[in-house]
Amino acid sequence: MPHLLLKDLPRYECLLECSKHFPGLDPSACEAFLYLLRAGDEAFRVIDAHFQAHDLSQGRFTVLMLLFEKPSGQPHALTPAQLAEQSGVTRATMTGLVDTLERDGMVTRRPDPVDRRQLSVELTPRGLEFLQSLLPEHFRRISALLSPLDENERRTFVALLGKVAACASETFPAPVHGAPAHT
Repeated sequence: MPHLLLKDLPRYECLLECSKHFPGLDPSACEAFLYLLRAGDEAFRVIDAHFQAHDLSQGRFTVLMLLFEKPSGQPHALTPAQLAEQSGVTRATMTGLVDTLERDGMVTRRPDPVDRRQLSVELTPRGLEFLQSLLPEHFRRISALLSPLDENERRTFVALLGKVAACASETFPAPVHGAPAHT
């Protein structure tokens, strides 16, 4: 679902006019924010269309990628709690993701060899094969999306987005799971 539900973005002049009525509205900040949302929505649409064609959600893809050992290209095991922590979702959400991936034969749960009370989740051969067939097109789409930017522009873009993300984290911290929300 898109985050920006506008077909056409407002012109800068319109934002400038609105700032006369809303003193906290910085027209250039608002314009940049709207373009950030639009670009994010478009990027998500492109990637999500590829995932949907393979009956995959962003959450399920994240779990598969977390279980994929990047340097060796081989699977490795993580506990459901580790998967939840690394993906930023609740343990209940992770249980649902792992359940559907296990149902589809992509992952398996195994008792931990050291602590039998713990379960480890790992990719199955089918899950590994699926991921290896999916990733080339996934990475091609990412490259195509950023092809209008040269290498220096991409580095600048990453630095700028990093500043925005850091400001969001520092100024508006995410609530801790299970902690009461402050109003």
